[in-house]
Amino acid sequence: QVQLVESGGGLVQAGGSLRLSCAASGRTFSIYRVGWFRQAPGKEREFVLAISRSGGTTYLGDSVKGRFTISRDNTKMTVDLQMNSLKPEDTAVYYCAASVSLTDAQAMARGGYDYWGQGTQVTVSS
Repeated sequence: QVQLVESGGGLVQAGGSLRLSCAASGRTFSIYRVGWFRQAPGKEREFVLAISRSGGTTYLGDSVKGRFTISRDNTKMTVDLQMNSLKPEDTAVYYCAASVSLTDAQAMARGGYDYWGQGTQVTVSS
């Protein structure tokens, strides 16, 4: 089992940047695919990005292409989400999630993850 803790959220103006971090503890981190999701008030949880166990493959949601990137450090057991050119519609609670699946077929699906963090709030003002 793995425990996930997100950090780095906060308030930023439109056009600004934030870097979120997901820190893991527990089992060997390199066995997990890790994804970021977000949920705005009154909306369903939405896929943002994901990264494969080795870090060699990434998956991006359409709404963040060209603005957000994801990276991981298996030695430090962290996955970072770099968010640039932020927009007010990026405002949401951002969640880190991990999967023990051996394939990435469900990398962009909420149901494709086994463990979730508690989330960190990101607010983008206009």
